Amino acid sequence: MIEYIKGEIAELTPTYAVLESNNVGYFANISLNTYTKLQEVKSSKLYIFESIREDAHILYGFFDKAEREIFTQLISVSGVGPNTARMILSSLSADDVKAVILSENVAALKSVKGIGAKTAQRIIVDLKDKIKAGDNTLILQPVNHSETYEESVAALIMLGFSRPNVQKVVTKLLKDSPDSKVEDVIKKALKLL
Repeated sequence: MIEYIKGEIAELTPTYAVLESNNVGYFANISLNTYTKLQEVKSSKLYIFESIREDAHILYGFFDKAEREIFTQLISVSGVGPNTARMILSSLSADDVKAVILSENVAALKSVKGIGAKTAQRIIVDLKDKIKAGDNTLILQPVNHSETYEESVAALIMLGFSRPNVQKVVTKLLKDSPDSKVEDVIKKALKLL
């Protein structure tokens, strides 16, 4: 099994990265969270999950072990395949996924494209006991997934800011004034980022 691949980023898109190591290019499917972190560097280490099937040998790459751990837990749930798990990790950070599961926030999981109520509930039931509440990487703030939050975060990421910083600032701004419009949140966030 491959633990990680370290090398130069030869190609990078929001859905995959090609890492060149010892003159070999490794194609790895990635989440948007990993994509955001890779935009800031020329070379990196990607933690790998290998999906070996009869017809394909597919690599999934993660910027850190925490994201890979959540990915492997998600795909252990019946009905959640690698692409669905990657979609979840593109919409929510690893810490957000933990917080959503521990707080049994079905609505936050349902907000991810392709996740219905039954799948969201199954993820929560199957993984709640596996995710330790005492995990010190866990951020137990409520995950606000209003339309304003989503649009503001997406716009700021497109402007080149990193997802964790954007999420922190937008969450704080919406907590202080929940009725803010998207434009106002973005303007205020630009001053804080």
